[in-house]
Amino acid sequence: MTTPMTDINTLNTRRARATTDGLFLHKAAADELQDRLLMVNKSFTDQAVVTGFPEFWANEYPDATVTTDAETLDLEAHSQDLVAHMMGLHWANDPVGQLIQCRRALRPDGLFIAISFGGDTLQELRRALGEAEIAVTGGLSPRIAPMPELRDLGGLLQRAGFALPVADTATLTVEYRDIWHLMHDLRAMGETNALNARLRKPTSRAVFNKAQELYAQHFSAPSGRLKASFELQVLTGWAPDASQPQPLRPGSAQQRLADALGTPEKPLHD
Repeated sequence: MTTPMTDINTLNTRRARATTDGLFLHKAAADELQDRLLMVNKSFTDQAVVTGFPEFWANEYPDATVTTDAETLDLEAHSQDLVAHMMGLHWANDPVGQLIQCRRALRPDGLFIAISFGGDTLQELRRALGEAEIAVTGGLSPRIAPMPELRDLGGLLQRAGFALPVADTATLTVEYRDIWHLMHDLRAMGETNALNARLRKPTSRAVFNKAQELYAQHFSAPSGRLKASFELQVLTGWAPDASQPQPLRPGSAQQRLADALGTPEKPLHD
C-alpha cells in the first residue's frame, strides 16, 4: 500500500497553530475569489467553502456553508451552486477525489473555483535548503510538498468531470529579513512540513546557516532582504449543463479557416 504524501494529523496540528497575522495569503486568495465572482454574470444563493482554515473563511463568507477539506467532504449532492476550495488542495492526498466531490455537490451549471499554492511556491527556499543539506550532510530530505504545475491542472478538472475548465496563476513576492524570519511566517501560516516522508529528527543549525548563506547569495532583493515566491493557482470549472456552449462535431464547419482569416491556403508538401 502506497504511503500518503501528507501526514493529516500533523497537518491539522500545524494548522491549529496558525495565527491571524499569518493568514495574509488567505486574505489575498479571498480578494482573488471575490474578483473572479464579480466577473461571472450569475448570482449564487447556495455557496460552500472547503478549507483547512474554516474560522477565517467563515468570517470572509458568513453566508456560505464552510466545511473542512477532509478526505470525505461534508457536502450533500447537488446542494450548491458555488463551491470554492480554498488554500488546501496542495496538501490533498487525493486531489482528483476532492475535485470530484466538489463537482458532485454542485447543481447543473454550478461554479467551482479552487485557489491553492502552485509549483513555483517557495522555489527559492527549496533550492537553498536542498543545496545546503547536500553540502552539510551529504543527503537530501523532503521539506516542501511537491505542488502541481499549471499545465497539469486543466487535466485534473477534466478528469473530475468539470466543463469549461480554466487554470491560471498569479505569483506574489514577499520579502524577509532572513531565512528564520521566513520560517517563522510559514509556522504562522500553518504551512510547515507535514509530509509523511519528512525528516523526523531536528535539522542541524549548520544546514540552516548554509541555507541562509545560499539564499542571500542567489535570491536577495534590491533592499537586501530575501525574496520568497508564493504562486497562487486558480482553477475554474462548471458542473455540466445542456445550456453551456458545446464543441462542434468534427467536420461540421461551414467555412474554411483560410477564408475566415482572409489568407491563402497553402497545402503541405509530402
